[in-house]
Amino acid sequence: MTSPRPSGTSRRDAPASHYFTPATPAPVRERTIRFDDGGREFRFRTAAGVFSRGGVDRGTRLLLEAVDPAEAGAILDLGCGYGALGIVMAARSPRARVTLVDINPRATALAAANIRDNAAANAEARTGDGCAPVGDECFDLILLNPPIRAGRAVVLRLLAEAHAHLAPGGRFYLVARTSQGARTIARCMGEIFGTVREVERGGGFRVYEGRHV
Repeated sequence: MTSPRPSGTSRRDAPASHYFTPATPAPVRERTIRFDDGGREFRFRTAAGVFSRGGVDRGTRLLLEAVDPAEAGAILDLGCGYGALGIVMAARSPRARVTLVDINPRATALAAANIRDNAAANAEARTGDGCAPVGDECFDLILLNPPIRAGRAVVLRLLAEAHAHLAPGGRFYLVARTSQGARTIARCMGEIFGTVREVERGGGFRVYEGRHV
């Protein structure tokens, strides 16, 4: 598994280090981006030091196309960034409880603001490493756009933590760029989840599903 620029970012957006860090960069001005999901417009605050600040990246868009949150009572956006995945899932499934977590405090601060701005009353953002912020909670649906630049060990740990926090019958989805080791990650998923299947492909990305059985 290689560790190139995170999926969906431009060279202008790529920082000197990866986004999976508890260190908060120097203050900068926020910007607002727009995203349409099935005719509903979302507005997200972003800033330097968070993933894909210039717009919702292609990997996240493909993941949203692939995942139906129906029947999921508890949803986890693992490594949420400024919250696009979790907030859209909260809007699609208003009866679900949606938790957004990220190790980057700027990301979770933005996610919390975006939750308020988009009136996602069934969502909350928490700061911490991996699944640490959720304690022993389990989820019916977990989503991950992994921090490839953080390295193989971090990605494998997040896969294992996601499996440990998936409720019986639950679903885990991951998106990765094909050129950045998506198929290698899928093999690792298979070792952890037992079975894995590709559910979507496009624009150089692949979405994989693992289940807790």
